Amino acid sequence: MQELIIFLVFAGALAYLGRRVYRSFFASKQAGCGKGCGCAVETKPGVRLTEK
Repeated sequence: MQELIIFLVFAGALAYLGRRVYRSFFASKQAGCGKGCGCAVETKPGVRLTEK
């Protein structure tokens, strides 16, 4: 039973890492900072946002 639990945790970790690698190389190529948060997509180059 313990081996099954360890195998499932290990398989889940491999699936997670595999998904991250796949999305890093083959997912849609959108402009951004590379962290996936979308922080650089909303601003134009050379334009600074100022707080009022």
